[in-house]
Amino acid sequence: MTSRIHAFDALDNFRDYGGYDTAAGRALKTGRLFRSAHQASASEADLQRLAALDLGVVVDLRRPVERRRQPSKRAANFTGQVFESDLDEAGEAPHITFLKTADLTPDSGRRFMTATYRQLPFAPAHIDLFGRYFSALGETDRPVLIHCAAGKDRTGMLAALTHHLLGVGHDDLMEDYLLTNTAVDLVGRAPAIAEQLKGFTGREASHDAVVAFMGVEPAYLDAAIAAINERYGSIYGYLEQALGVDAALRARITERLAA
Repeated sequence: MTSRIHAFDALDNFRDYGGYDTAAGRALKTGRLFRSAHQASASEADLQRLAALDLGVVVDLRRPVERRRQPSKRAANFTGQVFESDLDEAGEAPHITFLKTADLTPDSGRRFMTATYRQLPFAPAHIDLFGRYFSALGETDRPVLIHCAAGKDRTGMLAALTHHLLGVGHDDLMEDYLLTNTAVDLVGRAPAIAEQLKGFTGREASHDAVVAFMGVEPAYLDAAIAAINERYGSIYGYLEQALGVDAALRARITERLAA
């Protein structure tokens, strides 16, 4: 549903991930759950549009080094809370290491992304931020924005967990995850991204490799869910045992977000 995509001057992949039907016969409210890429390049008009949403919580899933390199911009009248984590301060981001050292082909990119997703739910910073995010969903009646750098992987994982908790079916959950491939002009932007990568790494990447790395595929999210099931038995087990989302909190979140 492309109407979920909000157009900004310089803020990518901004979407409403509410509005889906749930197994209980209800529908998620719209205008309450938003996801995007980083806001470091936001124009003044973008900031005013964000201010008009009256965001109560912004969850920045990026590492400290990413936040320093591309600091978020906020409107002067921003009054929301910002959740960040410094638990992954040490070391280079894995995708940067990959881009500097691996064969830049579609297949190597897919292997890297699949392996990354199998670890993504268990990173200490993600457990910290995911847990704080769900606690906030049970308390706030203002809209919430989750984002990382591109708004597709860490953000996609957290949005998918939210949908599962609220009873959104797997097909709709996956449709929302894959909407990144529509929201971002992968083919059109690939040449410029390839040039940026060459300047950053000194290495050439094929057009197909850049498109594969910029997009998302069902196998990535499936790999994360399979890893969760292996370790915790179910997504609900992970939500409760790893993130502290018990039945009472699930009920509060559902009451606030399902119409």
